[in-house]
Amino acid sequence: MRAIVIFFSLTFLVSWSLFFAAARVSGTAQSGSPFSTLGYAIYLIGVFTPALVAIFLSWREQRRVGVIALLSQVLRVPSHFAWYLFAVSYFVVIKLLAALIYRLVAGGWPVFGHDSFVLVVAAVIFSTPSQAGEELGWRGFALPRLSNHFGLPLASLVLGMIWAVWHLPFFFLSGADKFGQSFPVYLLSVVALSVAMAWLYWRTRGSLLLVMLMHSAVNNTTNIVPSTLPSARNVWSIHASPIAWTSTALLWLLAIYFLIQMRSAKISSS
Repeated sequence: MRAIVIFFSLTFLVSWSLFFAAARVSGTAQSGSPFSTLGYAIYLIGVFTPALVAIFLSWREQRRVGVIALLSQVLRVPSHFAWYLFAVSYFVVIKLLAALIYRLVAGGWPVFGHDSFVLVVAAVIFSTPSQAGEELGWRGFALPRLSNHFGLPLASLVLGMIWAVWHLPFFFLSGADKFGQSFPVYLLSVVALSVAMAWLYWRTRGSLLLVMLMHSAVNNTTNIVPSTLPSARNVWSIHASPIAWTSTALLWLLAIYFLIQMRSAKISSS
């Protein structure tokens, strides 16, 4: 458990320091401008901090063997196409179902995004490797160790809460896409996603590649049916768009199913 506490403490300390440093260098927090070149470089180091800390702690625990065991999870490639389809389409289906429910209740379709299908697919593919910056830490290092202590269902919930809180600075930086949005609603959705990703990681025998693919798909398909409120400014409010609440409810319906599936499961730490 000591390794977990150190991992989360170092990750938050370094990441948050770098996120706010990036905003300060760029003037993002004051002007609403995007990160400058230098600011974006600092931000990227912050995003990769979970992986860097996980690699450092793995080396400290087992030296070369520990690092290889951690990194090898990225190379676990499931043979069944269904897992890839699940990883890519999971959040898309959630969003489209939310849009359909909105249509049935409100009598009209919500606003849809304008990104082309080809652009979205390309973004998912090319951004998948960069998700190692987070997933080596969250699912590769932290989840198995939390599972050893709490069991996989509770571990996925705890990790989801911590993962969501890690993103909290972006709700206060005016250049970030989450600025001013409802953090409580975001927290609920991220915890539910954490459960689904833990289930996928468990069912694919610790494949970080599949989790990275799912993470990339979520990031790049969230705007097929946008759920942000343009005028939102109260981070702690539960005021969110109907699409945001509907998507969150659907995520939790499936998360409950996954939690039941994982009720006696554990994952061995690397």
